[in-house]
Amino acid sequence: MPDSYLTEEFIAKIDKFSLRARLIVEGFIVGLHKSPYHGFSVEFSDHRQYNPGDPIRNVDWKVYAKTNRYYIKRYEEETNLKSYLLIDHSNSMKYTSGNISKLEYAKALASALAYLMLSQQDAVGMLTYTNRITSYIPPRSMKSYLNIILRELYDLKPLETTRTAEILHSLAERIKKRGLIILISDLIDDPGQILQGLQHFRHQKHEVILFHIQDAQERNFDFKQETEFIDSETGERIVVNPWQIRGDYLRIFNENVTFLKTKSHEAFIEYNPITTETPFEKSLLQYLIKRSRLY
Repeated sequence: MPDSYLTEEFIAKIDKFSLRARLIVEGFIVGLHKSPYHGFSVEFSDHRQYNPGDPIRNVDWKVYAKTNRYYIKRYEEETNLKSYLLIDHSNSMKYTSGNISKLEYAKALASALAYLMLSQQDAVGMLTYTNRITSYIPPRSMKSYLNIILRELYDLKPLETTRTAEILHSLAERIKKRGLIILISDLIDDPGQILQGLQHFRHQKHEVILFHIQDAQERNFDFKQETEFIDSETGERIVVNPWQIRGDYLRIFNENVTFLKTKSHEAFIEYNPITTETPFEKSLLQYLIKRSRLY
């Protein structure tokens, strides 16, 4: 189960961090300013204990009748931030040259990020995709929502081909309220089109974080003998002596990474390359420490 990634020891390490937006989102600074739309045409989220000065109209009298305690109804618009986890589970994500596939690594990372944001009472949703949207869980801020996300991640299998850019444009058109977009993918697709899709979110003032998941062999191409390579998404096969093409492969690979990194920086997109050989707990902790220093 994905919750096996969330050990008590790991949770203790990340609980002191937050993953809040650093940009001004829809007229308020996340975590400091509450929405002016409390209780007006918004969806119920959960309860919190009544505090002196809270509007009496928001007291849940049914809960009071059962518990003899005052609780306030909270609505989705009151949450600090709406975040969206976008998980690529196309066939290329099943590749591994070590102990964990890119998809399993992405699932572990997504589990921890969902826990972290829900624990700080932000609303979290998730979209999974291949060449199509395979599931969509709208954002909610209830802590119990973590179980729904973990179950979806547990069932996630590598499938089909990739159309990352089309998925990004589709979601950008769907989301009206600005928030935090977190894409977790190996980005094996047209890098220019991917950047256009991410820039679509930035044009709409979303904050965007990109986790580029790479296997060590994809990065190093350190094969020692004649090898048959199979395109996991098209099934195309080719047998080559790796040392004959290693130079060209690394040049193209590094050009793509440089392009993604440079263009992300220019568009104020947070680009984070991660290799599966580094334990995900270490990668996430290093990232959170780095991000906390930006405040």
